[in-house]
Amino acid sequence: MSGAAGITVVPLAEVDVIDLPGGSWSRMLVTPATVEGNTASIGYSVFKPGTAVASVSHETEEVAYVVSGTGRLDTDEGEVRFATGDALHIPPHTWHAVVNDSEEEVVMVFGFPHPDYPPTERRETAG
Repeated sequence: MSGAAGITVVPLAEVDVIDLPGGSWSRMLVTPATVEGNTASIGYSVFKPGTAVASVSHETEEVAYVVSGTGRLDTDEGEVRFATGDALHIPPHTWHAVVNDSEEEVVMVFGFPHPDYPPTERRETAG
């Protein structure tokens, strides 16, 4: 919904859920479907305990902020631990998979310098 000065508010509940393994989910909030003329995108993910997603490599860099929880990114060079309050910068073409190896949900906000989820390669396991 557009507001003053061309600012658009995108309520989380009004964006379609993208199902992830283990009951986890994601939503792409700022995309061309929700904001006309955007040049960057942002999303929100919830990773349930025990979730390990397939490894991905994006054409662009990715930035993320860990709202709550602890877990790790599995990369070709090893694992990177993260916790509540951490910001992550993932360079373009870096294979990474989010793993929630804790007993609480991991909530993350992520974004790309691309108007939508960027072109991405996927593989079934990290490494």
